[in-house]
Amino acid sequence: MRPIIRSSSLSRTRWALRNNQKRYSSSSFCSKSRKLLIGVSQNQPLVNTTTSTDHSSLCSRLSFLRGLSVEAVEAADPATTTTSTRLTVSSDVKRTGPLVEYERRISDGELMTGDICQIGALRELQRLHDELVESVDTCRLDRYNTSDKFSRSRWFWSRLMPQSSNSPVNGLYLYGGVGTGKTMLMDLFFDQLPCTWKKQRIHFHDFMLSVHSRLQKHKGLSDPLEVVAQEIAHDAILLCLDEFMVTDVADALILNRLFGHLFNNGVILVATSNRNPDKLYEGGLQRDLFLPFISSLKERCVVHEIGSSVDYRKLTSAEQGFYFIGKDLSTLLKQKFQQLIGDNVIARPQVVEVVMGRKLQIPLGANGCAYFPFEELCDRPLGAADYFGLFKKFHTLALEGIPVFGLHNRTAAYRFVTLVDVMYENRARLSCTAEASPQELLEKIVTISDANSMAPRTSSRSRKNDVSELCVDNELGFAKDRTISRLTEMNSKEYLEQHAITHNL
Repeated sequence: MRPIIRSSSLSRTRWALRNNQKRYSSSSFCSKSRKLLIGVSQNQPLVNTTTSTDHSSLCSRLSFLRGLSVEAVEAADPATTTTSTRLTVSSDVKRTGPLVEYERRISDGELMTGDICQIGALRELQRLHDELVESVDTCRLDRYNTSDKFSRSRWFWSRLMPQSSNSPVNGLYLYGGVGTGKTMLMDLFFDQLPCTWKKQRIHFHDFMLSVHSRLQKHKGLSDPLEVVAQEIAHDAILLCLDEFMVTDVADALILNRLFGHLFNNGVILVATSNRNPDKLYEGGLQRDLFLPFISSLKERCVVHEIGSSVDYRKLTSAEQGFYFIGKDLSTLLKQKFQQLIGDNVIARPQVVEVVMGRKLQIPLGANGCAYFPFEELCDRPLGAADYFGLFKKFHTLALEGIPVFGLHNRTAAYRFVTLVDVMYENRARLSCTAEASPQELLEKIVTISDANSMAPRTSSRSRKNDVSELCVDNELGFAKDRTISRLTEMNSKEYLEQHAITHNL
């Protein structure tokens, strides 16, 4: 189907403004948790298209939008914003999109003053937003305008004469340090797109669990990955994956073929990650089989780094009473747990069903709160699927006895990092006892580069002890900053208030 071409600028302007009102006529967020992350106020239309539709009125409204864009960017960083930049940004946001909404929230005080690095990423997101709006029919994004007959016909002919149908729009791969706002920016972009579009926003862990589950269902087919890709593309042409991080060899081995099929089905990828694409799965088993995926990723996505050094999670105000440091604090944590479930409530063992029929034993649970000794949750052969299953039923975890991590408990460290990721994704609350602060828990986890740059001790005995205590692991080393940042935020007043609203507590 060819894209719709409108012959006059006035028609395009009216179309843009009608879409603008449609998107802003109700809350632009699809989930309560994302609402609070970047502001809870109800979005209102930037312009009112119900009064006058004459040409001069429309032009004046566009002038208002241009003024909003320039003022917000100038407020973000007047020293680094040139006249050329201001004109370019103003031109980019004539209609609607993540940059317009970002500026509005700064103006309304819902977000901090704009970070110039975030604005660079937003301009890429705005570029993608505009291209998608212009190519909505070509990309088959609107689920209600895509003919089922067309889809069936396309599938039939693809079986007889396989052919590539890559999207004319390139996606976006955002990467950068922890706490720089990657997830917030992607959600801002996602929430500004119509709910009628075939789009999905999902954490990478959860996405891969879904893929493996689908593969199990189609076991025995000649190419189950092709069928899985078709199923995914049927539901989501625009696929937004948060925290793209490949650590599992099984995931690494299927990603190239999976995304080859997805891209051939017209899927557009938007991803966030802490890692440059060239550093994905670095040092992993059989990485040579993973390298073609990196090439495909860079071909189908614009790669953009968010260079900000600010960790916005650590700017939240600290909240006492959920993270207890020290040993032998079991009694204290159980008292806190009892307060959380209610003084007259008795917690009992429970069972949670996770993916593919697996079950997880809960030592103690009541009123959405679960209690675990660290060993039972992170020293057993559990993974992301178990943790996702846990937080589908429980919104709060009391975790007893988090140890300092090093070489001797590296596997437990991997599970703990995954646990924190899943908790953060589900906006869950953590009450815990730990041997040290978040920073100190992971201090002995280092990357190869960090280990090589560490100055040796003068004493050979001390040097030997240092080496024996260190855990040199690139994936854990890169993940530790994110884990420390998230643990810090999860104990903040702002996060706990958001948790209470998200879970109606």
